[in-house]
Amino acid sequence: MFRKLKRIAAVMAAAGVMTCGATAQAQDYPQKPIHIVVPYPPGGFNDTLGRVVANKLSAAWGQPVVVDNKPGAGTIIGTSIAAKAAPDGYTLLVAQFPFAANPALYRSLPYDTAKDFAPVILAGQSPMLLAVHADSSLKSVGAVVEAARARPRQINYGSSGSGSSNHLAMALFERMASVEMTQIPYKGSTPMLTDLAGGQVELAFDAFPHVLPFIQSGKVRAIAIADEHRSPLMPDLPTVAEAGVPGYHVSSWHGFVAPAGTPEPILQKLNTQINAILATEEVKKIFREQGVVPTGGTPADFAAFITAQMGKWRQVVVDAAIPLQ
Repeated sequence: MFRKLKRIAAVMAAAGVMTCGATAQAQDYPQKPIHIVVPYPPGGFNDTLGRVVANKLSAAWGQPVVVDNKPGAGTIIGTSIAAKAAPDGYTLLVAQFPFAANPALYRSLPYDTAKDFAPVILAGQSPMLLAVHADSSLKSVGAVVEAARARPRQINYGSSGSGSSNHLAMALFERMASVEMTQIPYKGSTPMLTDLAGGQVELAFDAFPHVLPFIQSGKVRAIAIADEHRSPLMPDLPTVAEAGVPGYHVSSWHGFVAPAGTPEPILQKLNTQINAILATEEVKKIFREQGVVPTGGTPADFAAFITAQMGKWRQVVVDAAIPLQ
C-alpha cells in the first residue's frame, strides 16, 4: 500500500511539474517571431485577417508576427505546411470553409484535420449572399425555386470550382428546396462573379466580401442572405430561410488553428489576445466594411464549430453525390 501511495504521489508530482513548466512557458511566450500561414494568395479577407491580427499581436507582444501566404491545391498546401510545424505556438494557420469541407471532398489528405490541429479561435463569419445579374427576372428565392422546378437542370449557377464553398452552398440549397440545377464551375470567385454580372450564369451563392463590390457597381443584385438573421448592412434583404427555404443557413467563416500538441496555456494566451483584438472598434470597422461579423469565443467553442461543419458538409457531399478528388 505504501509503495502504491508513493507511486501515486510521484505521478502527481510529475504532473505538477509539467503543469508548472507549461504555465511558465506560456508566461515567457513569445520569445521569437510567430508565423501565420494563410493558405491563399495576398488579397481577400483571409489575407486581411492574417495581417490585421499579425500587426496587433506584434504590437501587443513586441515580437515580429509574419504572414506567410502559401496558396494552392484548394488550401491543402498551406494547411499541410502548418500541420507539420512544431507545436510550440510559433505557427498558426488561418482556417476557413475548406478546412472543414476538404476531408469530405478528398480521398486522402496529407494531414488529418481532426487530429493534427488545435483550434484557437473562430475570428469571424460572413454570410453567403444569393445573387443574380442586375437585369435577371429572378427577383426572389421563391422565383428561383419555381423556375428550377419548372425547368429541372436548365437553370445554371456559377461556382468558384467543384467542392468550393459556393458549390456546396448551392448543393445544400438544391437538397432543401427539392430542385435540380446545373453547376458552371470557374477558377475562383472573381471570374465567376464577372460572368454573373454579364448574364453568362443565372445565379450564384458567394461570400459577402466577394459579392459586395459587384453589388455596389450595380451589375449584380442580391436576392437573399444565407444567414440566420438579416444583415444590418442590408436590412431589407430577406434571409433564404424566411424567403422560402426554412432552416437554410450557410456562412463563410474564418479562424485560427495551431499544430496539435501546442501547449494549452499558449493556446489560451493566443485566444485571449485575439479576442481582445476582435473587440476593438478599429478591427470591427475593418470587418464590417467587408461584411464580416467578428465572432470570438473559446478554443472549445471553435472545436465544436469545426466538428459540426465537418459533419454538415460530409452529409451534403454524400447526398449530392459529389465526386471525390
